[in-house]
Order: sequence, then structure tokens, then C-alpha cells
Amino acid sequence: MNHMESESLQRLFRVICAIEDQDECRRFLEDICTVKELLDLAQRLDVAVLLNKGVNYQTISQQVGASTATISRVSRCLNYGSGGYADALQKLEEQA
Repeated sequence: MNHMESESLQRLFRVICAIEDQDECRRFLEDICTVKELLDLAQRLDVAVLLNKGVNYQTISQQVGASTATISRVSRCLNYGSGGYADALQKLEEQA
């Protein structure tokens, strides 16, 4: 079985999809994640935003504090991943 299709992950995805607003999302994520995990997730999204704008790795590393390994991983996901970052970036643009 694909590790992304486990019953536990499917349950997590269902719960996340059922979250109704930003405050509820914040409360859930604060309870389920450590502060470091949340900061890491936020940093990856920041990296994706900057990569999408064409900012180079060095500048991103300086601005966000991300390692080049993290930037490279986010870049690979943006270019060859399942489209999650692209969907998220589009939602951010629609909210702006």
C-alpha cells in the first residue's frame, strides 16, 4: 500500500477538509503540530511563493532562512510534484 493512502492519513485529510474557517484551522494545527513543525510548514510555503516569483535560491535563503536543501525540495515539488503547491499558490493569489 502506498504510504500516502494509509487509513490514518486519509482520516487526517478528511478532518482538514472539514475545517470551516481560519480560526478553527489555527486551533487544530496548534494542537496537532509543534511550533517548530508549524514554522517549518510556513517557511516551505514562503519558499514556494518566492520561487513562483522567480527569486533565486541565495536571495530566498537570506530572506526566509531556509537551507538550500529545503529550497531545492520545494522547487522539485513545484516542478514535478502532485500540484499541491500550485493549488495553494493559486488560492493565495485569489485571496489577494
